[in-house]
Amino acid sequence: MEIGISTFVETTPDVVTGEVISHAQRLREVVEEIVLADKVGLDVFGVGEHHRQDYAASSPAVLLAAAAPQTSRIRLTSAVTVLSSDDPVRVFQDFATLDGLSNGRAEIMAGRGSFIESFPLFGYDLDDYDELFDEKLDLLLKLCASEKVTWEGKHRPAIRNLGIYPRPVQQPLPVWIGSGGNTESVIRAGLLGLPLVLAIIGGRPVQFAPLVKMYKRAAAQAGHDASKLTVASHSHGFVAERNEVAVEKFFPSTQAAMNVIGRERGWGRYDRGSYDAARSPEGALYVGDPETVANKIIDLRKRVGITRFMLHCPLGTMPHEDVMRSIELLGTEVAPRVREEIAHWEAAGEEEA
Repeated sequence: MEIGISTFVETTPDVVTGEVISHAQRLREVVEEIVLADKVGLDVFGVGEHHRQDYAASSPAVLLAAAAPQTSRIRLTSAVTVLSSDDPVRVFQDFATLDGLSNGRAEIMAGRGSFIESFPLFGYDLDDYDELFDEKLDLLLKLCASEKVTWEGKHRPAIRNLGIYPRPVQQPLPVWIGSGGNTESVIRAGLLGLPLVLAIIGGRPVQFAPLVKMYKRAAAQAGHDASKLTVASHSHGFVAERNEVAVEKFFPSTQAAMNVIGRERGWGRYDRGSYDAARSPEGALYVGDPETVANKIIDLRKRVGITRFMLHCPLGTMPHEDVMRSIELLGTEVAPRVREEIAHWEAAGEEEA
């Protein structure tokens, strides 16, 4: 069971002071967070791509590359790369470069993205939303599989037997499919035999169990060994020494961030009742002391079949020292509990969801 962190590198106003830190400061803080995550034994760190004022990371590969020489074992991934509005050749080259700098620890998490700012920015039509992703994923996978590529599509100039460099250390460079729970994307990942990341950020996580079964069934039907496929979750959360401390520290920024997004998308107001329901044993928030968070991750593994868990922290803007302490506790106290319990569970031969 892999445990890690994901971040969108947010620079929203501090809920107490109203201060907005610079993009530059937040980028440097995230490098410190990646280095700490590696030091405390976490398995993976993911950075999401966004193109708007309240997020600082428009180029995850560059940010991850800044941390690569300062780390030794942690895997470095996008979370996600908005492949529909990017050039697969540049995506491959950027992450192949990261793979070289990290000596084989880079990953690409390819997704459509939940925001649309990148489409007009790079000159794409939202009417081509699905077609763009399918076409560009096809090219990206060909780039990962072969040094020289011949390819033709509708939305990008053709490639005629050209070499794409640098080549990564890993053969092939890992590509994950990121999904918010869309049935088509889950089946696509299975048919391609690619690892799957589910954004489990609302509702009841157990509701994702049928999607995992659907994914593995599609993989098996396509001739892939479903038992070897990995399924990750990306879920909001925060860890502190005491349950009540974690709950009170994480609520203000979570409420602010959820209400900003909610206003944009027509959601209802996010209040303390919404928060408390989400952090209940059946909810999708992983907030609390190490034991509480560990138990929820273990339950997610047993009931849904997740094999990698990524805690999205912070949500909104939180003090950097609080985020660092959460990462430290996740690595030193939560992860060992989860790994030990899962090892005992697997040794006993208990079946997954």
